[in-house]
Amino acid sequence: MCPDRLEKDSELRKVLEDVFDYRTIMAVYRLMNKGVLSKLYGVVSTGKEARVYRGVTPEGDDVAVKIYLVWTSEFRKSRLKYILGDPRFENAPRDPIGFINAWCRKEFRNLKRAYSIGLPVPRPIAFEENILIMEFLGESGVPYPLLKDRPPDDPGKVLEDIKGFIKKLYLEGELVHADLSEYNIMIKENDEIMVIDFGSAVLRSHPNAVDFLRNDIINIYRYFRSLNVETGRPEEFLEEILHER
Repeated sequence: MCPDRLEKDSELRKVLEDVFDYRTIMAVYRLMNKGVLSKLYGVVSTGKEARVYRGVTPEGDDVAVKIYLVWTSEFRKSRLKYILGDPRFENAPRDPIGFINAWCRKEFRNLKRAYSIGLPVPRPIAFEENILIMEFLGESGVPYPLLKDRPPDDPGKVLEDIKGFIKKLYLEGELVHADLSEYNIMIKENDEIMVIDFGSAVLRSHPNAVDFLRNDIINIYRYFRSLNVETGRPEEFLEEILHER
């Protein structure tokens, strides 16, 4: 990769050392050659399985560049339950790198489905092996805060917005997020939500979809009860959704 196409700062050097194995470097290079990506800056979010960086397109627009860590040894074991039973991934690769690439493709497809029905999720742009390019959710290169870090001004309203998201995703998108919590919901200053991290999302036809849906509702209700919001029983909302199917 041409060194003048990468920003020379300490964060990027850390990226090169910790994440950019040869295959990932080549994937970034292909994204640049395709005109999807022009520059790559430092980390904006980090986790056990992936890191998100701010990138810039040739047109000068910010994008989120999510890179799954290819050396995460337990990734396949911990995520297999979300792929088994999904007809889109009947032949999930057994090797770690192939599995992570399939997971990246799965997140892209899930985002595309959710975005197509008008849900507040980042617009998926492209993927290449273990790299997912999405709309950058933030301003001036700074991502919007997560719900866990910035409680809403009107928690009752935001709870209803999230419930509407869960219901529409299930009934119209035929998906269950399957990992929904205050850790992957961003919030803007006007209390508008944006939901991220769709790798775990499963089709409504998945054999464990209802259990995943129940857990999503329980997680969200738990968070809002901590803000003294009267949520009702998770099972009541679950039954309401399933009844409308």
